[in-house]
Amino acid sequence: MKWYLDDVREMHEAAPYTFYIPSEEVLRQLKVGDFVKLIFTNEEASSDGYSGERMWVKITAVQGNQFEGVLDNEPYYLPIEVGTELSFGMEHICQTEYEEPDGDKWDYYTDTFVIISADVLEREEFHFMLRDEPDEEGDPEWSFLSGYEDDAYLSDTENFLIVSIGVVLNMDDSILSILQHPPLCAYERDEEGLFQEVEDYDWDGYLNG
Repeated sequence: MKWYLDDVREMHEAAPYTFYIPSEEVLRQLKVGDFVKLIFTNEEASSDGYSGERMWVKITAVQGNQFEGVLDNEPYYLPIEVGTELSFGMEHICQTEYEEPDGDKWDYYTDTFVIISADVLEREEFHFMLRDEPDEEGDPEWSFLSGYEDDAYLSDTENFLIVSIGVVLNMDDSILSILQHPPLCAYERDEEGLFQEVEDYDWDGYLNG
């Protein structure tokens, strides 16, 4: 079974609000003796769908953006042993032991939950967003619709999911400033692709329907 180290920067670019990578500021602080986590991936997935695992590596040498290290984890599947010497670059590091300066933003992206229709996930787009008052503390406040759902679809709770706000921002992060608007508010995408507030939204019908 052959393996390689994933380029986490490419993975971050594909999902910038849900796939965390350390900041350049933190990566520049790394020194000999620090521990970093890398993603070891099989060239071919196993029969059970397993493709790789994240494991800690202890840095033994630093030269610019390149590092030497030794594996500090016991692998579950990969044919590699603890203590194996490795060469890797900054592009392979997905976690460090340092505190991130923008950690609060990442907490928001991962810990803030919203409601979306399954159609949003299927189409990877949304055209309507609404912020309601939560019933209880911690309940999702924002809801997102593709705009293609009909009444029958909307009336079936099985068609809705709770996900982190980062999932939605991966589709369109132009809404970041809108997310700070207090409830009750609703926004719809116009013909130019921009979100405009729906001034005459039927809140009585929505809240009492």
